[in-house]
Amino acid sequence: MRGRPMTLGRKTVLVVDDEVSLRKVLSATLKREGFEVVTASDGLEAIEILSKHAIDLVLTDLRMPRLDGMGLLRVMLDKHSGIPVVVLTAHGTVDIAVEAMKLGAFDFLSKPFDQDELKLILHKAAATAQLSTAEIEPGGLGRYGLIGQSAKLASVFKMIEKVAAAPSTVLITGESGTGKELVASAIHQQSPRKDKPFIRINCAAIPRDLIESELFGYERGAFTGAVSAKPGRFELADQGSLFLDEIGEIPLEMQVKLLRALQESEFERVGGVTTTRVDVRLIAATNRDLRNEITQGKFREDLFHRLNVVPIELPPLRARIEDIPALVEHFRHKYNKRLSKVPPVERVSEATMSCLGLYSWPGNIRELENVMERAVLFADNGEVTPEELPDQVRKVLGGEASDAAGGTKSDTPRGGFAPIGPLKEIVRQHTETLEKDLITRALEETGGNVTQAARRLSISRKSLQNKMKELKLREGMSDDDNDSNPPSLTSVPPPPGSGS
Repeated sequence: MRGRPMTLGRKTVLVVDDEVSLRKVLSATLKREGFEVVTASDGLEAIEILSKHAIDLVLTDLRMPRLDGMGLLRVMLDKHSGIPVVVLTAHGTVDIAVEAMKLGAFDFLSKPFDQDELKLILHKAAATAQLSTAEIEPGGLGRYGLIGQSAKLASVFKMIEKVAAAPSTVLITGESGTGKELVASAIHQQSPRKDKPFIRINCAAIPRDLIESELFGYERGAFTGAVSAKPGRFELADQGSLFLDEIGEIPLEMQVKLLRALQESEFERVGGVTTTRVDVRLIAATNRDLRNEITQGKFREDLFHRLNVVPIELPPLRARIEDIPALVEHFRHKYNKRLSKVPPVERVSEATMSCLGLYSWPGNIRELENVMERAVLFADNGEVTPEELPDQVRKVLGGEASDAAGGTKSDTPRGGFAPIGPLKEIVRQHTETLEKDLITRALEETGGNVTQAARRLSISRKSLQNKMKELKLREGMSDDDNDSNPPSLTSVPPPPGSGS
């Protein structure tokens, strides 16, 4: 659980160290870098601060009285797993710091530390937390932390269960905010490697010129600021799993070295001459279309095929709107507790659920969570009404949303049905509208070829034929869609909102 969602503003760092002078030095350094700083003298005081204050990053010493850095890390992994932890280690305890990283610490620094390296690591940790896709904590209401019972989500669960036991490389694709990191974690936790390290790195948060040292580590003196040797993420993940998030951000010149590491299971640290062999199960994720990146010369085709052994595609939230009610309930409970809401929000009105069901959610689950945090914060009288929703969500109803059942609206929303009513009926109608839109577009793009349209929609030809019949899209269509002159689509209704 996080202290608060990350924002684009100033980040708050909790500095934990029993040396007063070092706390003062670190505080002054970090404040000059634009961070807000809170300090604690040991792990127990840090835990108390974490329970009461919004903390974005933790910088902790390892050796402290009462509760040391490793003890603090274990508590944070259990109760504050979304907050990056950077460990400070004295000479002779580097092995303990490496073990801390294998447990889940973000990074470590050896004393005496280089100030530029300290700044770089903390900014990198802040950027990684900002880009994190773990919207729902593992152990929540759903399996693997993914909430919902839709058919599309059920297929993701089946894929996780099928691939977890194998050592095969997995490529998880999907829009930002769909839960790719949760799926990667679930695959590791269900695998024979579950008791070994699960090492994560967000490639989008690492400066281009530091990717190699992050992945493969470096030797002392390899570059300015390398005051001691340091293992890379491949080395830390040995016997376990390595999750490379946003792998499409890796520079082209680094992709060759990554491919070699994957194929040969070996590499050299930056500035080193000794070859290190590892046994790592790789899980990668991206929100980019890597096939398109290959066409544009931005991603190596051989690396893509090495990664794409087992592809898992996560559906956007708009493609599984039947899961929205369960997600809304999860976030309502979560932010009642986190915001200490008094009186607690007990209900989400039907009009509000209509808005949430009709909105397209370009930011997916992450956006829904942010909307629900705001809604719970501003809700009065124990109920979330449309007035607590952002304008872009409320607009789907057309005009100002009324919370009274049967209230009038200035416009009819897309799909042509009134938004106020039983939630199940709203979801059913909106799903039907969405299906018509997607099928119509697929048929138009394939010139009416049902087989090709089914392939584009990732369903069987028979399923598409049945769905077209159900939605009355078959008039004028021929069952024999393999002719060189496919039937006309003039009878297929245009997508909703097209103005035709």
